[in-house]
Amino acid sequence: MIALELTVQQRSAVDAPYDECFAIVGPPGSGKSTALAERVARARKLHPDADPLCADADTGLDDYVVSLLRSQGVRVTIIDDVEAELLFAQTCAPLFALEWDEFSANQLDPEVPGLRSPGRFLSSAFRLIRRLRDADITPARFLSRAFAGATEFYAHPPNFADPALLSATKNHFHDSLDVTPQELARQHRRELDLAKILTRLYEGYVDLIGSAGRMTGRDAVIAAADWVGNHAELASRLRARHRFAFIDEAADLTNAQLRLLRAIFGERLGGVTLCGDAPSAISTVRMTQPEATFAATNARVALTQEHRSPRMEAQRTSTSREEAELIAQRVRAWLDEGATPERIAVLFRSVRTAALYEDALLEHDIPTVVAGDSNLFEDRRALDALALLWNVHNPFRHEWLLRTLANRAVGLADASLAILCSEPPDPQRQLFAFEDEPAPTARASRWDPKRDLRLGWNVIRGERDDALSPDAAIRLQRFRSLRERWLGMMRAEPFERFALTVWREGLAREGDPGSARALAQQVVLRRLLARLNEFLAQNPGATIGDLLEYAEQRRESDLETCDLGPQGDETGFVQMLSIEAARGREFEHVVVANVRPGAFPLWYSPEAFLFSPRLGMIPKDNVGEAHAARTAKFSYYVVRAKSVQRYNERERNAFRYALRRARASVLITASGTRTSGRTAPEFLEELR
Repeated sequence: MIALELTVQQRSAVDAPYDECFAIVGPPGSGKSTALAERVARARKLHPDADPLCADADTGLDDYVVSLLRSQGVRVTIIDDVEAELLFAQTCAPLFALEWDEFSANQLDPEVPGLRSPGRFLSSAFRLIRRLRDADITPARFLSRAFAGATEFYAHPPNFADPALLSATKNHFHDSLDVTPQELARQHRRELDLAKILTRLYEGYVDLIGSAGRMTGRDAVIAAADWVGNHAELASRLRARHRFAFIDEAADLTNAQLRLLRAIFGERLGGVTLCGDAPSAISTVRMTQPEATFAATNARVALTQEHRSPRMEAQRTSTSREEAELIAQRVRAWLDEGATPERIAVLFRSVRTAALYEDALLEHDIPTVVAGDSNLFEDRRALDALALLWNVHNPFRHEWLLRTLANRAVGLADASLAILCSEPPDPQRQLFAFEDEPAPTARASRWDPKRDLRLGWNVIRGERDDALSPDAAIRLQRFRSLRERWLGMMRAEPFERFALTVWREGLAREGDPGSARALAQQVVLRRLLARLNEFLAQNPGATIGDLLEYAEQRRESDLETCDLGPQGDETGFVQMLSIEAARGREFEHVVVANVRPGAFPLWYSPEAFLFSPRLGMIPKDNVGEAHAARTAKFSYYVVRAKSVQRYNERERNAFRYALRRARASVLITASGTRTSGRTAPEFLEELR
């Protein structure tokens, strides 16, 4: 490896004293990580007996706290936010059933903001709790601040008729500012009840993860900070063992992580080096305060010389399809010029809707792998694979059976599927009898429960084979024969061997052998198998049914993400990533795609309720005898806190961060007509 010559600024960062808390700051591409690595190497030479704590704030500290807790005999299993939300749903179930004693005793009003939509309420409440955990705010502290903020706001309400407030509020929501003292008092009561409910749910979640030992990374950090804070001797041993800490991507440090570092290294964080860039805190998941984090340092070196100066080009097309084709052609040109696929990235704010762009790359036979906030369990290739497993386990889950029968491997036409859904002239005796079952409509034959099972029976028994065309009957009989053999394997073989056999024999390969489509399909199947195996490893007694229900739960969650695999999934593939998945990485060529309002930046869409340390709870929706859809406090807060402007500025930071991922060239693309940028900014036009 060729050693890089450090700049004067980098050298000063490396040689700075270690006694105090020190920061290396600078924009992306300024050489911060290089200087940090040299500073770590220098510390190891000066103190070879030390074991410095070196971690990335985004994930590395999570790994450290797990090993720390386990070394102290604390049981902990790390789970992701999807599973944590399912645990949280257990604490919400009695609430949604109105089984709390407080409701029957009229101590709580069920007419609180958001509770009319349980699914949305659960999602918003869990997202709030995640932010409270990052901010290191306990349930008791949350309730205290919520009550204090409500008292401050409603005891001295602002002037809702302020012309500046009215002009900054959309006309559609002006009615929310037309409030009487009686209406404000009613909203105040609802807000306090909401705070009480959320506090109880928060306490239930904390108790549940503590007793089960199943925690997210942020939960484990808080548990470790509490443990170290309560055991001074352990803190002393850790401080003597590590002596130094070097935290990269420090802009992503949460309050809980900072408390852990202070518990080990003291309130002044002596021996800690933070490396990062405040505007690079672009996460939509973690709640961080990067300006306050770096302000706590005693000394710092700001690196200003940027080592990446990519050529920039901006292109706008008429349609998204034309934009996808433009990107595919440009990526193909880079590959033809000698660039390796893994050194090329197509970046999106979110890859949940990037299927069109992936398909364009695959059409040009460009191997592509997707990672970021995409849901693996919603990928059509994963759904085809899961459908086959469902067909073996339960052929009466007809949505999965229809998916398999209509796919290319079986390839039945709509007419054949209609035949299979109909009654045979002389059906065999049903195994299940439904007696005295009323039909939900007068059309009893249409809603006969026996008919709901008919497709499954016709497929596994062959009662309608004679009504199919000869070719369709042969294909169906082949599938039936395969399924019977798979059924025996499911009972006798290990899951991985069973699944691989089913997919090899039952799935139609996409593309020719070795083509980009075939390779992309294999990546999806490898990822799916790894996730299913992981579930079985964590749940040794799980059945195939449990496994498939797990996959359905993951599919329904909007918190699901998909990371690049540890076995080098990215080698030989062009990377299609969300901005957060590209953190800390660099490429020769980058496309920043779909840069248009609603996609990049994403629309500002606040949760059902917000929380402010000063104003407490800020419910969005008005309820009960309300004359307006929004609460007065929410309309006031959005304007006074400049929520939309702050959100869009963070999106701008994400856009700038994406541009800095390229070393040689970056192409920015968008489609459609340029807008005025009033609701959301036009980043491509701002760049011009």
